[in-house]
Amino acid sequence: MQAASDDQVDLPKILIVDDSRMVRASIVKQIRGRFEFREEADGEAAWQALVIDPTVELVLTDIGMPQLDGYGLLERIRASKLPRLQHMPVIIISGDEDDAARERARMLGANDFVMKGTGSTELLARLDSLARLARARRELEESRAALANRAVTDPTNGLPTEAYLARRGEEALAMARRHFGEISVMVIEIDRFDGLALRHGAEVPQLVARKLSRILTTKVRQEDTVVEIAPGRFAVLSPVSDALACCSFAFRMQQAIEKLVMTYREERIRISVSVGVSSSSADAVEAIEELVDLATERMLDGQRAGGNRVVGEQGEINRAVLERMFARVVSVDQMLGRIRRGESTQVLERLPDVIATLLPLLELIESEQACGMPLEALARLAHKDASTH
Repeated sequence: MQAASDDQVDLPKILIVDDSRMVRASIVKQIRGRFEFREEADGEAAWQALVIDPTVELVLTDIGMPQLDGYGLLERIRASKLPRLQHMPVIIISGDEDDAARERARMLGANDFVMKGTGSTELLARLDSLARLARARRELEESRAALANRAVTDPTNGLPTEAYLARRGEEALAMARRHFGEISVMVIEIDRFDGLALRHGAEVPQLVARKLSRILTTKVRQEDTVVEIAPGRFAVLSPVSDALACCSFAFRMQQAIEKLVMTYREERIRISVSVGVSSSSADAVEAIEELVDLATERMLDGQRAGGNRVVGEQGEINRAVLERMFARVVSVDQMLGRIRRGESTQVLERLPDVIATLLPLLELIESEQACGMPLEALARLAHKDASTH
């Protein structure tokens, strides 16, 4: 059911979801004059309202409700293919001080958790902060959409636009097919990005996103393309880069950001990121959009598992998984390509595997030409652990 609000048309609109009419009435009394509102009595009705009503900017929902509870509603919102729903701020409101409930809500992507009976001042402050963030996100997306077909660079962040990413990606994919190469895509998102505004202030999410943008643009290769595809979410297109190299880079970056400490107004801020990785050969895709979508879904899998994770085609990427991946037989062509690109350090890291792969050829050359190659020393080196190099 829908309730009318004040005549002001520019007020943010909140969807209030609770099976108790008295609770809904109490919340409406607290927010009237500051927000427009819509009421629904269960999660299923709320979901239908969200799908058909694009004016809703924020959701305030109870947990225990008939048909679809607050957790289920939150899961649907975060899994939605519609960007306006997927990133919509959601506050869980509950009558119990339950740490398990808070943790579950956080894991599912809730932006905040408040107790029923919270005072008007505190409730309005939290709603105001998230509503400003939601509007900033929407305005940014509208600005990008308007510029997407006309500009190569996004004026809000100085990075290439999504339209440029699509064009560059299709060119790189076509070249990879012609030359039997591959390209990889990473999608990186700051975990619990929307919650930064509640914890540290409305300015902090943008500052943190800019920090991550600078890290990415300074760490990737010159031929890679970094694009901010949503607030706090970046895509990195890596031509001539295999899944192993991409996963390794993503893991190193995720570990480094986990240790990063930023300061804002004398407050220490820590963040983490979740990363999804896809590659044209490992995933056998036909279009750049598919690579980005696949990497995005894997990134979301990492967030649903708690965040601070890298997820690739084989699942979560950690140090042990990378070691197993590196243990596979190397591609000599890839190693030569890295040397030509000045990436000799990565080749040296895999030198035992490279030597082990080339050793039969070297033995054949030695048997025919008697060049005096130190085959025994090379064989010993091939059996050493790659981590010693």
